[in-house]
Amino acid sequence: MGVFSRFTDIINSNINNLLDKAEDPAKMVRLIIQEMEDTLVEVRSSSAKTLADKKELARQANRFETDAEQWQEKAELALNKEREDLARAALMEKKKCVESAHALRDELEHVDGHIAKLQDEISQLQVKLADAKSRQKAIVMREKTANSRLKVKKNIDSERVNDALSRFDRYERKIDDIEAQVESYDMGSKSLADEIADLATDEKVDDELAQLKAKMKSNAKSK
Repeated sequence: MGVFSRFTDIINSNINNLLDKAEDPAKMVRLIIQEMEDTLVEVRSSSAKTLADKKELARQANRFETDAEQWQEKAELALNKEREDLARAALMEKKKCVESAHALRDELEHVDGHIAKLQDEISQLQVKLADAKSRQKAIVMREKTANSRLKVKKNIDSERVNDALSRFDRYERKIDDIEAQVESYDMGSKSLADEIADLATDEKVDDELAQLKAKMKSNAKSK
């Protein structure tokens, strides 16, 4: 199983658990990032172990190749000494060493492919982790803003606020009543300034009336 398929299973499992518990989004984001970080540590540890195994396989392959060269030299020496039986036995040992070295070299190719995939998955996971961390702050801020708005909405629609507004209405009505009482005391009575203003208005009306009479009289004469 690849690291991402395993990681996806872990994340999906945890998200489903959180959704069942109705956890908040910020906690979900923190959990996802934590899972990504833990997976990254695990994959790096696995990659380091694989690299160590690769070095050990390479050492074993080198030893078999060195042994094969030595058995080749021993076979040549035996032939020089006219010991064909020993030369044959040495070549058989050489064959075993060569086959073992080839098998280890094939295994090393598979290990190299596995390491390359691990490195690619680590790089992808690092990119996704960096993206998740950069988006985490924005998600948390959005959640706080949404919760604040929700709280305000609930308060606006709450009975306490409605009751407070009703009291304001009653207070305003009482003040209206008091102001009406004050105005009622003023009805029918005029101040000195009001009486003088009325005189000025009457005088203006008298002037306009005199002008109108004169105009009509003038018109009558002209006929």
